[in-house]
Amino acid sequence: MTTDTPTIIRVGSPAVAGTAPGAVGSITGSYDVIIGRGVLSSLRDSFGPGVRKVLVVHAPQLADWAASLRDELKGDYEVLLAEIPDGEGAKRIEVASFLWQILGQADFTRSDAIVGFGGGATTDLAGFVAATWLRGVQLIQAPTTLLGMVDAAVGGKTGINTAEGKNLVGSFYAPSAVIADLDTLVSLPRNDLLAGFAEVVKAGFIGEPEILDIVEADVDLATDPTTPQFRRLVELSIGLKARVVSEDFTEAGLREILNYGHTLGHAIEHTERYQWRHGAAVAVGMMFAAELGRLTGSLSDDAVDRHRRILESLTLPTSYPVGRWNTLLAAMQRDKKARGSMLRFIVLDDIGKPTVLAGPETSLLFAAYQEIGS
Repeated sequence: MTTDTPTIIRVGSPAVAGTAPGAVGSITGSYDVIIGRGVLSSLRDSFGPGVRKVLVVHAPQLADWAASLRDELKGDYEVLLAEIPDGEGAKRIEVASFLWQILGQADFTRSDAIVGFGGGATTDLAGFVAATWLRGVQLIQAPTTLLGMVDAAVGGKTGINTAEGKNLVGSFYAPSAVIADLDTLVSLPRNDLLAGFAEVVKAGFIGEPEILDIVEADVDLATDPTTPQFRRLVELSIGLKARVVSEDFTEAGLREILNYGHTLGHAIEHTERYQWRHGAAVAVGMMFAAELGRLTGSLSDDAVDRHRRILESLTLPTSYPVGRWNTLLAAMQRDKKARGSMLRFIVLDDIGKPTVLAGPETSLLFAAYQEIGS
């Protein structure tokens, strides 16, 4: 596959402007997101000085790709491959411990590096292990799913799940680089690709309305990884997240808007024991947040209907069984987005105008849920 001219988007807080890219051992640092076709070849040039050993963490279906990466790198680096379970099954303490064991037995030092090669679960886990091994080693994320490219691998959030909820154990840790090679999406199963579009249209709802316009203009072109429209959507989504994260790396303020649809979405994932795709759960969560915004008087009927129309055009779910409310409420109250006993939701005053709804009455939440209950 040929390499085109990549798009490079810089992520970095003004507070750390001038910091060396991917400052090892720091939760902050400026780094580039490289977007294009055939750009995995830039991996070799993304390692900092002093790296001798590289651990490539990958999902089972990427074994051949990972072996090719090892062959490309092995002249300059000692490369180890670590295959982990697919999806959320990777984000367990037992899997993290397995990777720590590999790092210890191979004598990885703070000068060495980890590559997260796979979907969002893989990059979440790889980031967490990189952040915790020797209190921080170099990390490069190479996401191979749409969800990973536009969300999980960008922004420095890392984590694993527990029996009590999703991402309850984790850290903020900046990678050295993120390499988003669009060629890796061509063979992605259609359902996985469309599930990733939940995070794309989320970016549209909270701050990049052009995304919504592109999807509405021609959903087939928008969801074809080989088209200019698709690439534009990826660039817009990553650009929005880069701007937000650069201003608020540790979710002290602005970054909270990226949680649009996630409070209920994470509760659905937990209730379904992570058998639902993240994007499907977030799609329902966004529909719930839209109805919540309508009930509080901030969001128009047309904007709510636009949510449903766009999500359904992407074959994403917009409802959930009405009888599950009590279970979902309990899961939301345990979620890390709750502060003390107070639930917080991102809602919209209008398309592109997110705001925080803190401590809404349970009766209001139940009423909004009735609107999406099936």
